[in-house]
Amino acid sequence: MTEKIYIFDTTLRDGEQSPGASMNLDEKLQIAEVLDSMKVDIIEAGFPIASNGDFEAVSEVSKHVKHSTIAGLARASFRDIDRAWEAVQYAKSPRIHTFIATSPLHMKYKLKKTEEEVLEAIKKTVSHARNLCDNIEWSCEDGGRSELEFLYQCIELAINSGASTINIPDTVGYTLPEEFGKIFKNVKNNVPNIDKAILSTHTHNDLGLATANNVAAIKQGARQVECTINGMGERAGNSSLEEIVMTLKVKKDLMPFHTDIKTESIMKASRLVSSITGFPVQPNKAIVGANAFAHEAGIHQDGMLKHAGTYEIMTPESIGLNKSSLVLGKHSGKHAFSEKLKELGYEVGDNALMELFGRFKDLADKKKEIFEEDLIALAEDRTSTYDEHIKFVSLEVNAGSVEKAEAKLKIEINDNLENIKINGNGPVDATFNAIKKLTNTEFKLKLYQVNAITAGTDAQGEVTVRLEDKDLSSQAKGSDPDIIVASAKAYINALNRLIFKKTKSIKENTASLKIEGV
Repeated sequence: MTEKIYIFDTTLRDGEQSPGASMNLDEKLQIAEVLDSMKVDIIEAGFPIASNGDFEAVSEVSKHVKHSTIAGLARASFRDIDRAWEAVQYAKSPRIHTFIATSPLHMKYKLKKTEEEVLEAIKKTVSHARNLCDNIEWSCEDGGRSELEFLYQCIELAINSGASTINIPDTVGYTLPEEFGKIFKNVKNNVPNIDKAILSTHTHNDLGLATANNVAAIKQGARQVECTINGMGERAGNSSLEEIVMTLKVKKDLMPFHTDIKTESIMKASRLVSSITGFPVQPNKAIVGANAFAHEAGIHQDGMLKHAGTYEIMTPESIGLNKSSLVLGKHSGKHAFSEKLKELGYEVGDNALMELFGRFKDLADKKKEIFEEDLIALAEDRTSTYDEHIKFVSLEVNAGSVEKAEAKLKIEINDNLENIKINGNGPVDATFNAIKKLTNTEFKLKLYQVNAITAGTDAQGEVTVRLEDKDLSSQAKGSDPDIIVASAKAYINALNRLIFKKTKSIKENTASLKIEGV
């Protein structure tokens, strides 16, 4: 018998706070559905007070999710807590997650509160939340740098006031595993009513120690882990769900714990989040990276041929990854194409299937070999669920070492066909100049990244673009056998996302994120 570790996924809240990440309502519902189907215990769906859009997303996720507990984040404010409850009340299993900072640094400079004032805020707000909802989680923001004696007081008070889950976050990714584990050990030994609550851990990856810190916390009493798909999150990100879940599965001989996660859905979730946010997964990312199960060194290949266990501590199939091979060709039918998409974790409606199948046939005419990676790129590059004010139509580019590059671009802007011919310092520069001129935009290009999806000169190119405008940013991907066309698609996708975010920020009466008195 092993103890259960509850998985609390905050991709829709902390993950979306990654600079450039953006998700609309339909996309959040897609991710929530996958998380629910893979048996995530708690889904933190957002920060309802932050904006009307966030409130709507948490409300809709609460209504649609069938099994997982749905949590809404709230600061130590009656207004925040009431708004969170309004959003999560529709869930089959709702939770209010409220927090306040407890470190000397945060209390002095951010909250401008004394210890006594923080304790009073905890008592009032946790009690208020408990009067609304049976399931309350309380977090001590910057717990990793909080003074232990004060932390004990705060936790004891939060439990007495109605919290049934106590989360201790390493908010800024500062602690070492032995330090972080010791905090949990001390809390277990010094908070008299700690047996009445589940201890939770939430770590950030600023020093690359997020997963190690979570493992240390589990060893010292944490029974809930807060994490994200692909390790998304603010700054360097959070501990990734896939790393925690597979660590517990692989190392069960030394860690007698289990999760209920359906691990075969990990790759599906990873690909979906990457596609929606526009954040590519680095090739050497643990568990879900393209190289995670690749073996190039001769000695490794020799060992793998003799016994897979020589160099693989888990199977690709255990996370839902099928071995890459030649799968389809230009003579393949729609049924085979549809079944292969389902095998890769993509289920699409009839209209989308026809559109994708047409693009697959076009690709098959251009490429000699079609690999699973090509199909994934097609599926991820399908029509966005954003309102597409701008749509790519066609592109012609003249470039070389003699004349200045020239781009002839056709796009649709709000269903009106527009075209232009313009020069640039290279084919990509000319293409982006054309888009900017036709759309009358001058957003800053903060990231331009090119990857080959498969090997060979006929490989599809995948381009990632991040655009910024003041305090808003968006990131998106585009793919095509022609790298310049892929660049245009990526730029237009990012532009549509940024327009969505700008329009949303103008229309909504966004709540101030300054901590308010209770």
